[in-house]
Amino acid sequence: MGPFSGSAGANTSIEKETFFTQGKKHQYSTLKKAKRPEDAGFSSSGLKKVDKLIQSEIDAGFPGAAIVVIKDGKIVMDEAYGYAQIYDKHTPLKKPQKMKTTTIFDLASNTKMYATNYALQHLVSIGALNVDEKVQHYLPDFKDSPNDKIKGKGDILVRDLLEHTAGFPSSIHYHNPERAGELYSQDRDKTKEMLLKTPLQNETGTAQIYSDIDYMLLGMIVEEITGQRLDMYVENNIYKPLGLKKTKFNPLDKKEKQKHIAATELLGNTRDGAISFPNIRNYTLQGEVHDEKAYYSMGGISGHAGLFSTTNDLAVLLQVMLNGGGYGKTKLFDEETIELFTSPSDYSPTYGLGWRINGNESMEWMFSEYANEEVIGHTGWTGTVTMIDKENNLGIVLLTNKKHSKVMNPATEPNRFYGDTYGISEYGNVVQAVYQAMIR
Repeated sequence: MGPFSGSAGANTSIEKETFFTQGKKHQYSTLKKAKRPEDAGFSSSGLKKVDKLIQSEIDAGFPGAAIVVIKDGKIVMDEAYGYAQIYDKHTPLKKPQKMKTTTIFDLASNTKMYATNYALQHLVSIGALNVDEKVQHYLPDFKDSPNDKIKGKGDILVRDLLEHTAGFPSSIHYHNPERAGELYSQDRDKTKEMLLKTPLQNETGTAQIYSDIDYMLLGMIVEEITGQRLDMYVENNIYKPLGLKKTKFNPLDKKEKQKHIAATELLGNTRDGAISFPNIRNYTLQGEVHDEKAYYSMGGISGHAGLFSTTNDLAVLLQVMLNGGGYGKTKLFDEETIELFTSPSDYSPTYGLGWRINGNESMEWMFSEYANEEVIGHTGWTGTVTMIDKENNLGIVLLTNKKHSKVMNPATEPNRFYGDTYGISEYGNVVQAVYQAMIR
């Protein structure tokens, strides 16, 4: 059994990884700022329309946003709008904090791509992971319990988790004893045990349900293979080699200042007082991951949520994918692995391995009608979207803090915020404006 066999007991210590530096010399393109948008195939007047579109949302009361657009290895747009923080709880600040291009955002479910998927893609490239291997191979305690109504965990593949067809529900509120029952946990180690015990909702392969549980388990697989906590692994083996300094989990614990981070929910996780559970936060969140499972149950470090970053750092991560797996002298994964992860699944043309694909009209709200069917990306609940168009050598990241607004009706719609009602929250209209700005 080789050093990257994936056996749960094997600590590959990936300090021994030589993928980055030894062997064939790599030199991938690196980003440069375009002197003029026209140098990268964009119209200056067209990009001004993108600018006006976003600014009009800010003028109408949307909290804040930042956008970066790259094409042909050039940064053609890098702008910030509105405010990183407007409220302290429900009280408007006398001096709201302005949004900057350097503002750090809670990426929410874009964590699934920029942390977990990048780690998995890297591990596949170096032979440490096989997506068609059983989950139980990497997590031996991932088994059916005697009382589970639906059996079959022993046959679930890593691929099933990535395609969201494993059979898990969309979420288990592990942090809330009233909802989690015997699976309740607000301790990271215990939560990992509860994840392994979480019962299936459907038989594997019979339904596709976008599930945070899938990615919490995938994060655990990364940790088991590497012998390192997820944040330490991606920060040292993915982001550091790329020169990224603002992409991290638990940023306040890692010397980032709160004022440099976009704020999210006004009253913690209470949905303006509608929700309560033990240890619930009731202050304005700024620098702590919003997602409840990530914060309370996983110590801020989970495969499904918890990563923070900036548009500038994410531009580099976009370019990695457009380059075929590397940046500068750093190779993270190869074209074959990218093809594996971004090809449509047999179950749905809009899902790859984790990545969402513009496979049919149902994705226009996110990708716009201008994107081709091979465009990939992902979204995050806090108001973040990624879009990668290999054919046009184009990448877009739009980060917003749309949840930094009041809940519309806490009693009946506790998950709907005023920020959700703006056009920018649908993402596709901004993406469409970017496409329209391209010179054809």
